[in-house]
Amino acid sequence: MSESIKLGLFTYDIKNGLGLIGYNVDEHEHAHIIVETSKCNDCSHMMCVWGCPAQCYNFRDQGLKEMKFQYEDCVECGTCYIMCDQGAVSWNHPRGGFGITYSQG
Repeated sequence: MSESIKLGLFTYDIKNGLGLIGYNVDEHEHAHIIVETSKCNDCSHMMCVWGCPAQCYNFRDQGLKEMKFQYEDCVECGTCYIMCDQGAVSWNHPRGGFGITYSQG
């Protein structure tokens, strides 16, 4: 999966675009989203990988044998929670004072 997408005349790099967002990342033990990656092994469609707008998930599409998840880039949209039919994603709102702050739009 490419990290750059074409928007009209412009090419947009998703990971660099995330730099416009402010994060106050909570400690791992208080992560607002937890993925039981062992449950991902039986998944045939990887909808979380294709649905995540922040590209927090990497798996077979990147040639990996096990799911890699990076919660620190999460934009808290809940798409993965809705799309996962394996029961691997536990999602909650971040604790007060933590999470994402949209500063550019």
